[in-house]
Amino acid sequence: MTHNSGSAGFSFASGVRGLPETDVARVQRWCRDRVPERVRDQVRVEVDVAERHVTIVECRPPWRADMGAEWTRFPIARLRYTKSTGVWSLYWRDRNSRFHGYDLVSPTASIEELLAEVDRDPTAIFWG
Repeated sequence: MTHNSGSAGFSFASGVRGLPETDVARVQRWCRDRVPERVRDQVRVEVDVAERHVTIVECRPPWRADMGAEWTRFPIARLRYTKSTGVWSLYWRDRNSRFHGYDLVSPTASIEELLAEVDRDPTAIFWG
C-alpha cells in the first residue's frame, strides 16, 4: 500500500498493478478537490492505493503537542476493483475498522458513480 502524507492530498499509482491508472487518477483528483487549499493544514483527504483497492482517508494533524508530528489517518471508504469484470464496488468502514459492502449502489465500471455516492452520503455512513 502506498500513501503520501504531503500536502498534495493524494498518492501516486506508480508500481501498482491491477488497477486502472485513469481511475486511480480520478480518485486522487477527487480527494484533492474535496478540501480547499487554504485549510489543508487542518484536514486533508487522501487515497491509499493497494493492488486491488483504493481507500479514501481523512487526515488530520496532531491535536496536542505531545502527540508528535504524525497526522492521524481515518479510513472513510474503500473502492475495490474486480479485474475480471472491470467493475468497482463501494465499501464502508465500521467502528472496528472493518469494511462492508455498501448496498445502495451496485458495482459499476464507472468509478465516478461511486465517488458521487460517497460525496452524497445519504445515510451519513461515510462522513458522519
